[in-house]
Amino acid sequence: MGTRLRRDKNDNRRTWALVFVFLSVFCIIFFAAQGRFQTPVLGKTASTIAAPFQKAVSWVGDQLNFVTSNIWEIVTMHQQNKMLRNEVDQLRIQNLQASEYAAENARLRALLGYKQAASQFDLVAARVIGREADSWSHIITIDRGTADGVHENMAVVTEKGLVGHVVEAGPNYAKVQLILDPRSSVGTLVQRAESRVVGIVEGDPANPTMPRMVNVPKNADIQEGDIIVTSGFGGMYPKGLVVGLVSSLENDEAGLLKIALLEPAVDFQKLEDVAVIVASREAPPEPLKTPPQTPGTETDPVAEAKAQQEAANGTADGGDAGAAPAAPAAQAPAGAQAGGAQ
Repeated sequence: MGTRLRRDKNDNRRTWALVFVFLSVFCIIFFAAQGRFQTPVLGKTASTIAAPFQKAVSWVGDQLNFVTSNIWEIVTMHQQNKMLRNEVDQLRIQNLQASEYAAENARLRALLGYKQAASQFDLVAARVIGREADSWSHIITIDRGTADGVHENMAVVTEKGLVGHVVEAGPNYAKVQLILDPRSSVGTLVQRAESRVVGIVEGDPANPTMPRMVNVPKNADIQEGDIIVTSGFGGMYPKGLVVGLVSSLENDEAGLLKIALLEPAVDFQKLEDVAVIVASREAPPEPLKTPPQTPGTETDPVAEAKAQQEAANGTADGGDAGAAPAAPAAQAPAGAQAGGAQ
C-alpha cells in the first residue's frame, strides 16, 4: 500500500510539472507574439517553438474552413436541387394541363365548326361525365339537363356523326342511349344516290362495338364502303346525320334479308364532348313530281283541265237553251193584243 501511494504521488508531481512547463512555454510564446518581450534571442526561440503550433493551428483552420465551405456548398446545392425538383414538377403539371387544354380546345373547335356548318340545328355542347358500369358502352351521362333545354328523345351528335338520343333528363344531367345499345333503333338509308336503300340500325349484342343495319332486302343495292345516314323517319333523328360505314354484308338466318355490319362514325371509346340537338330547322321537302306514265296512257293535265272547264260550260249553256223557247210563246199574245188594239 505504501509503495502504491508513493507512485501515485510521484505521478501527480510529474503531471503538475508537465502542466507548469506547458503553461510557461505557452505564456512565453503568447507574450512574445504580442510583443511584450523584445529580446531577440527569446523572440527567435519563441518563434522556433511556436512554429509547429502555428502550422498546426493554420492547418486546422484551413481544414475547418474547407469543411465548412463544403458543407455550406452541399447545403446550398441540396436546397437548389430541391427547388429545381419542385420547379420541374410544376412545369410537368403545367405541361400536362396545357396538353389537356389543347386537346379539349381541339374538340370544342371541332364542335364549334360543326355548329356553324349545321346552321339548321340548335346545339347545346355537353361533356361526358359518366358511363354505366354494367353497360359502359351503351349509356353515358352528360352534364347538361332540362335547365339547359335538354329533354328526352333529343338526338345527340358529334362533329363526326350520330351518338344516340336522350332517354332521361334531370335539371343538370341527362342520360344518353348510344346507337350501340341493342335496345335502340335508328331509321337509316344508304347515302349513295343510286341506292337510297332504307333500313334500321340497332346495336348488336354479339358485337358491342359495331352496330348493324337490318331489314335490308336481299337484292337491295348496298355495298361495302357505303355511308349510312339517318332517314328522318320517326321524327326523333333529323335526316342526314352520318351513322357509319358499311364494313361487311351477310344474310340473316332465313336468307331473305341482308344484314350490314357498320363501322360507327363516332369513336365511342374516346367520347368526351358531345352536342345535343335541341331544335331543328330542316329545309322543307321538295315538291312532289309527277311519276312517269306508261306509254299509251299519258294524260295532259292542261288538256284535262280545259276539257273539264268546257264540260262545265256546256252544261250551263244547255240549261239556258232549254229555257229560251218559252219566251216567244209568252210574247206572241202580247203582239196579237197590240195588233188588235191597233
